[in-house]
Amino acid sequence: MRKSDLVNSISEKTGIPKVDVLVTIESFLKEIKGNLSKGENIYIRGFGSFITKKRAAKIGRNIKKNVAVEIPEHYIPAFKPAKEFVSEVKQSQK
Repeated sequence: MRKSDLVNSISEKTGIPKVDVLVTIESFLKEIKGNLSKGENIYIRGFGSFITKKRAAKIGRNIKKNVAVEIPEHYIPAFKPAKEFVSEVKQSQK
C-alpha cells in the first residue's frame, strides 16, 4: 500500500476530503521526522515507538581502492511495534 492508497482508504472510511487527509498524513510524518532529528522519541500507545538508535563508530573498507575508512558514530531511525500490534498482525496472518 502506498501513501495515495492510504489517503484514499481513510477518505472513503471517514468521509473526509482526500486533500485534508493528505495534509494530515504529511503533517504527521513531518512531526515524526522533526522530533527524531531532535533526538526525541515518539510513543504511540497500542501502535509502537519511533526511536533513534545509536550506531557505534567502526572501520569500513572501500573495496575498489582497498582502503580502510572510518565510519563515525551516528544515529538511525527505528520502529518498535507495540505488543498489541504484533499480536494482531500474527493472528491475522493465520
